[in-house]
Formats: sequence, C-alpha cells, structure tokens
Amino acid sequence: MRPVYLFFFIVSITATNPFNNSAFDNNESDWQEMFDGKTLDGWEMKIRGRKLGENFKNTFRVNDGAIAVSYDEYESFDHRYGHLFYTKKAFKNYHLKLDYRFVGDQAPGGQGWATKNSGVMLHSEDPSKMLIQQRFPVSVEGQFLGGLNSGPRPTANMCSPGTEVDINSKMAKFHCINSNSKTYHDERWVSVEFVVYSDSLIHHIVEKDTVMTYTNIRIGGGYLLPSFKDKIGTPLKQGYIALQSESHPIEFKNIMIKEFD
Repeated sequence: MRPVYLFFFIVSITATNPFNNSAFDNNESDWQEMFDGKTLDGWEMKIRGRKLGENFKNTFRVNDGAIAVSYDEYESFDHRYGHLFYTKKAFKNYHLKLDYRFVGDQAPGGQGWATKNSGVMLHSEDPSKMLIQQRFPVSVEGQFLGGLNSGPRPTANMCSPGTEVDINSKMAKFHCINSNSKTYHDERWVSVEFVVYSDSLIHHIVEKDTVMTYTNIRIGGGYLLPSFKDKIGTPLKQGYIALQSESHPIEFKNIMIKEFD
C-alpha cells in the first residue's frame, strides 16, 4: 500500500518476544502448507474493477514453485490493485511465514511509490464482500519494500487500510509506519514471519529478527467504507490472509502457517 507518511521507531522486545513463547517450538508437524508449489488451489484473486475469481491478464500464476505476480500481459497497470486471498478459512491466532522477492521491472503505468512495493494482508475482510472498485481490503498490511540501490528502505512495515493500531501504547499517527529492518536492495529471497495474537498483538519478523510490534488492532476511520461506518473502534479479531499485487512483479514461496490457542 502507498506509504503516505513514514517514520522510524525502535521497540524493545522482551517478554513479548515470540521466540520466548512455547507455542513456537520446532515441531514441524504443526505447520500447514498454504501453497502446494504447483497450483493456486485454495487461493482466489480479487483485482480492482474485476469480479472475485477473475484473474485479469493472468496476473497471478505459479512459476517454478512460487506464486508469481506478473504484468507481462498488461498494456498499463491503470490502478488495477489486486490481492490473492487464501479463502479456505479465516485465521485468528497464528504464526505465518513466507519468502518473497521482487523481480524485474515495474509494470507500465505503475505509480512511483509502488516501485518494489507489495505485501501480505492480515485479518483481511471477506473478499466476497469487497466493492468492485475497492483498491484494498480492510486489513492490516505487512508491507514489503525492496531497496532502490541507495539509501535505507526497510521492509515488513505496517500499513493500515481501514484499521488502527497502537505502537508503544499510543495510536499510530500515520497510515504506514516503518519497521527497523535492514534494507534489501537486490532480487534475493527475503524470509518474513508474522506472529498474530488476534486483536491483541502482532509481531513482524525479518530473517529471525523482530523488527516491529504493535497492539490493539481495530477497525479505523481512515479508509471508510459504507459497511464499516458503524464498526469504528471494533476489535479486529480475525480475518483472511492475502498477497498483494501493486504493479511491481514479485514472487512468494514457502507459505506456511501454524495456528495456536
């Protein structure tokens, strides 16, 4: 999502460190594959201006064991923001992990802020209830940014389309808040994780380093839709998971989830 305002913060992780919790042991049998590496079974796309399930210009596809977001068939991106939803179920308390990498050049017509910009939507609204021209689902976004070969550009940031969160016990002032991660300038794979405790707390983790933590996840008023007007301030306890299409080609693989009480 568009990083309208950004600032850096550093948060101390002590008792809330997810890797100090017994729920996150090394029992591999608890992990569930969300992507089989071969098909998009269990996933459904919603692209702005198109009906749910319509894969405009083959945007979402499988390529060499990864979910590829591609624009080689586009003449112009034309604000066709899209999301690939895992629709088998909504999730409440979970540990999500995946790898991503930006590849190639941005689609023609993509906006400047969307260069090497994508993400994963957490606690997303039901895609079947999204408006046909809606750009982003009400959700909390783990924003992925790629380096531009100069200067810092952290990843695993937080953006809040239609939501609000607290950082250090205060409401986040801006729509997008930067993490304290490193910058990844090339097309290498980056491993990210999200530890989600319903509406209470979410950790963002990059290459095993906890880079952001926020709390009190709730419906907000910054991205107001008619169906959410009477829900402002309501705790956002669960939702769907979705991968973004924002005009720069990106690939995702090793998408796994572990649920817990």
